[in-house]
Amino acid sequence: MSARVEQRALPGIGVCQDVVTRAGRRIGVLTHRDGHRELVVYDVDDPDAASETIPLNGDEANALAELLGAPQLVRHLAELQEQVVGVLTEQLPLKGSAYVGRQLGDTQARTRTGASIVAILRRGEVIASPGPSFEFEAADMMVVVGTREGVDGVASILRRDA
Repeated sequence: MSARVEQRALPGIGVCQDVVTRAGRRIGVLTHRDGHRELVVYDVDDPDAASETIPLNGDEANALAELLGAPQLVRHLAELQEQVVGVLTEQLPLKGSAYVGRQLGDTQARTRTGASIVAILRRGEVIASPGPSFEFEAADMMVVVGTREGVDGVASILRRDA
């Protein structure tokens, strides 16, 4: 990734991630502690002041991410996998699992295996960093990161009856 992303913790509020465009404009995404997001456009004359904030619901944030190339996340994870010995990134289908219609937290995947479900591929969209209340759909494909044993463990959990 050639663009530099700056991340700032905003105590009591959340996290803001900013990028400066080639033209010198600063834009960012503010993710509040409760999960809702705002697109932030900073003032040209005062880069510390927001000239506009646009609240985004989950669907709007996902649509904007898709427009901006979120599918690159999966490619980037695969590139990272090649750089870290012993860590794998795999896509696992949910189809046929007892977890269809249930929440990610119900799997307890990370606690049980040490592997993490870091993204969901759904109808051509990438849903990055789904929380424990994320509800699975039959056609979802999960992006799982972990050791060989951990990834296999997640696959086993998904195949078992819950």
